Amino acid sequence: MISNDIFFSYIYIQLHLFSVFLPNCLFECLSLFYLKNYKMKVTAEKNEKVANMIFGSIYPHYLSRLEKNGRTKKELNQVIEWFTGYNEEMLQTLIDEKVTFSTFFDKAKIHPNEYMIKGVVCGYRIEEIEDEFVLYKQCRQMEKLIDELAKGRKMEKIIRKEKK
Repeated sequence: MISNDIFFSYIYIQLHLFSVFLPNCLFECLSLFYLKNYKMKVTAEKNEKVANMIFGSIYPHYLSRLEKNGRTKKELNQVIEWFTGYNEEMLQTLIDEKVTFSTFFDKAKIHPNEYMIKGVVCGYRIEEIEDEFVLYKQCRQMEKLIDELAKGRKMEKIIRKEKK
């Protein structure tokens, strides 16, 4: 018997492999159906894996993705600073020290409007990530902000503000 996790993962991989042959609208519809009907679950193992990853080894990937989409290092750092409180100098120090995501988020002063970061990133609906996996949720929230930046969203919208 195949578990749902394996089945849906297989289907999702197949969608990506054959996306070249599918019209864009059909591929997007099938992907949306998959994401809406399959809820990825965070496990202690996934949380631990992310906690032990070196932030400085992932940062260049964030940057290259943004630069491919016409965004800048300054904009990336601005988003990270809003979310974590790290200015450019402190961010570079953390990268040079090769800190883990665990240390990165432990030292951070997460913005009080972080609760406003919602949506799906990497198959995970941010608002449905359990409270016991705070680090994983913070990592996905930061990725969501970076994703929005890469997709061309205006900085004023990315940096969430309370409506008055």
